[in-house]
Amino acid sequence: MLTTRRSLPALLAAVAWLLAACTTPVQQPAQPQPKPPVTMPPPVGPVAVPEVTPAKPEPAPLMTPTTFELLPGWREDDPRQAWPAFMASCKALGSRAEWRPACTSARVVDGGDAGAVRRYFESWFVPNQIRAADGSDTGLITGYYEPMLHGVRKRHGAYQTPLYKVPDDLLTIDLAAVYPDLKGRVLRGRLAGRKVLPYSTRAEIERANLPGKELVWVNDPVEAFFLEVQGSGRVRLDDTGETVRIAYADQNGHPYKAIGRWLVEKGELTVEQATAQGIKAWIAAHPERRQELFNVNPSYIFFKEEKLPDPGVGPKGALGVPLTPARSVAIDPKFLPLGAPIFLSTTEPGSEAPMRRLVMGQDTGGAIRGEVRADFFFGFGDGAADKAGLMKQRGSLWVLLPQPAPRQP
Repeated sequence: MLTTRRSLPALLAAVAWLLAACTTPVQQPAQPQPKPPVTMPPPVGPVAVPEVTPAKPEPAPLMTPTTFELLPGWREDDPRQAWPAFMASCKALGSRAEWRPACTSARVVDGGDAGAVRRYFESWFVPNQIRAADGSDTGLITGYYEPMLHGVRKRHGAYQTPLYKVPDDLLTIDLAAVYPDLKGRVLRGRLAGRKVLPYSTRAEIERANLPGKELVWVNDPVEAFFLEVQGSGRVRLDDTGETVRIAYADQNGHPYKAIGRWLVEKGELTVEQATAQGIKAWIAAHPERRQELFNVNPSYIFFKEEKLPDPGVGPKGALGVPLTPARSVAIDPKFLPLGAPIFLSTTEPGSEAPMRRLVMGQDTGGAIRGEVRADFFFGFGDGAADKAGLMKQRGSLWVLLPQPAPRQP
């Protein structure tokens, strides 16, 4: 049953509808006025304010288009010196749709004419300044080189340090074959029954050895370790007089960790002392701790042997083309396209003197991670080693991306 409080409004509404149908108006009874609301006194004591989580700042754009006129030192650099490296990149990239027009046009450019080469890049490419997610446009620029080691085919005497080939039990899985979103990601490990386990670390490999997988034996364990850092090098076989190239073949799947940073963290060296030269001097002063230091880096590089028909040609980088001294760099392909021209603005090794030039991003490396990050290839020999060891500078990068059609100058 409806209560009186609920039925009275319904009854009044029905009566009003019936009266509205008549021609004689009827005066409605006056409705009682509602009472004004009661105002409550303000609360006593602190008032709780809801906590507001600040919005995360948007990451800075990776690439910002600019002009060649704004590249510091673009007019002072001699682009002819970068032309052979660029043409090598085109051999690898020229079949791709986005690179084909620019690389095809490059075939008719006179590489010995500085003006023609400069006009070509200004017409076919757009420079894009690289920034990190935090907006910074500067990053670390290091250096690497191709070392010379001394070795033999059969172990004897001072030749006690092996350079290993890829082990038979190293499993390499391209994750993109299963998950396309993981393009470029590779899993390395070993099988244990039906399980995939991490492969051995550096310390484990040093303890167990890899019998039968020795490429050569070298006479300096320190230079062998630094060969892994460089990624490739040459070995003078003292028993035959032959020189061969030892090139990167694979890696054990563990992340690279810098031994120089560990020495700084332990207070053994200052940041300024943590160069290749400084690290080698520390090892010479603490030979009993050498393996302890090396084991800080669990990453281990396996090599393959290559012929060296032309000593003047550099080793092949990740792009698959020979590296050009002072015009090739290693970059992080997660952020920058492998093979692309890059304008680098930094300073000379251990100096404040400007070093600004056009280079090609033709290589990668386990320690090269981040947007504004490059490893400068100095070439082969002792001079290159000295410069690479001191190279730990700040710098900026501009990647040159091709246009579908040339821009009119």
